[in-house]
Amino acid sequence: MTEIDLSAIDAERERVRAAYLQPPENRPASTARGLHHFAVVARDLEETVKFYQEVLGFPLTEIFENRDYRGSNHFFFDIGNGNLLAFFDFPGLDVGPYAEVLGGLHHIAISVEPATWERLKGRLTGAGVEYVEESGTSIYFRDPNGARLELICDPLGEMYGSAVL
Repeated sequence: MTEIDLSAIDAERERVRAAYLQPPENRPASTARGLHHFAVVARDLEETVKFYQEVLGFPLTEIFENRDYRGSNHFFFDIGNGNLLAFFDFPGLDVGPYAEVLGGLHHIAISVEPATWERLKGRLTGAGVEYVEESGTSIYFRDPNGARLELICDPLGEMYGSAVL
């Protein structure tokens, strides 16, 4: 394993921060309206719907045929604030198990109210889903497809007491 020069990493972070991070009052507005949807591959349509709708409480909002692959479904869940989490299934294709790789998706973080966060921890336990709690505000777990999710009870735009937006 290669030894990491932490002082060089810290210096690079500070260089990028100084070069690009503007204070909120000087920061331009984003050109984006918001996250339309984030798409992930599902291994099983019904298993995924039951997990996201019944365990996590994210309502299924639509399902239709994927325009790129006949027989495949494209389906959407409401994750609040006008944002959607979407899935594709690919019946008949062996897409293999989910693989978390460097350079790929690490996790999807979804903000929920603190009381909802507590309730969802109980639902995950009741559904037999293992999770790890971090910092008293985040729980990490895998969905039935193997994708890592985080439920965070910090408000949107904050993380661990610091503003990120």
